[in-house]
Amino acid sequence: MIFIRLILIVFVSSVITTLNAQNYSEKQKQLELQREKLQAEIKQINSLLFQNIAKEKNLISQTEDLSLKISVRMKLIATNNQQANILQNQINLNEREINNLSNELKILKDDYAKMIQNSYQSKSSKSRLMFLLSSEDFSQAYKRLQYLRQYSEYRTIQGNKIVEKAMTLKEANDILTNQRNKKNEIASDNRQIKKVLQNEQKSQEDIILSLKRKGISLALEVKKKQKRSVAIDREIDRLIKEAIAESNKNKDPLSNEFNLTPELKKLSKNFVLNKGKLPWPVDKGIVIQGFGTQPHSIIKTAVIKSNGVTIATVKDANIRAVFDGEVMSILSFKGSNPTILIRHGNYISTYKNIGKVFVKKGDKILSKQVIGEAFTHPSSGKTTVQFGIFEGVKPINPKIWIYKM
Repeated sequence: MIFIRLILIVFVSSVITTLNAQNYSEKQKQLELQREKLQAEIKQINSLLFQNIAKEKNLISQTEDLSLKISVRMKLIATNNQQANILQNQINLNEREINNLSNELKILKDDYAKMIQNSYQSKSSKSRLMFLLSSEDFSQAYKRLQYLRQYSEYRTIQGNKIVEKAMTLKEANDILTNQRNKKNEIASDNRQIKKVLQNEQKSQEDIILSLKRKGISLALEVKKKQKRSVAIDREIDRLIKEAIAESNKNKDPLSNEFNLTPELKKLSKNFVLNKGKLPWPVDKGIVIQGFGTQPHSIIKTAVIKSNGVTIATVKDANIRAVFDGEVMSILSFKGSNPTILIRHGNYISTYKNIGKVFVKKGDKILSKQVIGEAFTHPSSGKTTVQFGIFEGVKPINPKIWIYKM
């Protein structure tokens, strides 16, 4: 009874260890993917925002770019720390498993040694023959013969178990070695990242200090920039409301929704069906400012309201429509670059900061069709496009609509 209870305890412990190992392995895979994504993001930031660092660059733009890179690098450090913790937990589990395997292997070897010793003491064929001949009857002789055969088979099975257990132990040791190497690699990587991070934070502090010495208020510049953005958003809101009113002129002029023809209803439905699968408005880019109300990356007291996302891209990048539609309007606003509005039934996609416009109002547009060229700021050398999606007059987060944004 005690032996059976012991077997059950060992079995349950083994199952729990296996489940924990599987959970840790799955988390490890997810973190490794996240780590690779963040590393790729840093490469893109360096490529798109810091490739012309040698030229004189707008200090405000430079400190904002540094803030973005610092933020991503801190996420990478946090991800590495999570990976290291999970690896340490896996190492602890494997060390316990190796200890259990070693104990089991020792028991098997001890039992096998006793079996061999007993077998050696009665190994002669004469002894086995006498064991059979000393039987009281044929039935007992037959049972003794069966016993000798089973004993021989048991020896073979025990020998195979020892070989299998030894192989399992070696595999566990190899896994443990790889895990320790991986943890050391991550720890070394984190030390390097922290050094770079400290240098970037120091550079950012120096730039902010330089701005103060020049009498430039970063908070004031952020406020001016936000004011221009709000003015454009108001104009976009006005244009959308005008388009809604136009679509309802023969039905309900006061309606807040588009009056859709059967063709536009179908287009709108197809747009929704492609949620999460729409192409990026640029071939290569990275989101440097997200959607919604958020604190400024440096001036935490300054609040940024964004009706879309800002994407950094390469110089002279082509701007592409994300879906079939029709050019609803091209907005030219004083002090800002053109904005293109494309209607997709009840939805509208907006493309701000266009350097060159290749379409006109009323043009029928196909998905991925080039509609313009992104503007590159002459002083900062930065090429960006502000992209948004509206459901009627309501701005919605492009991240959940664009593929892997």
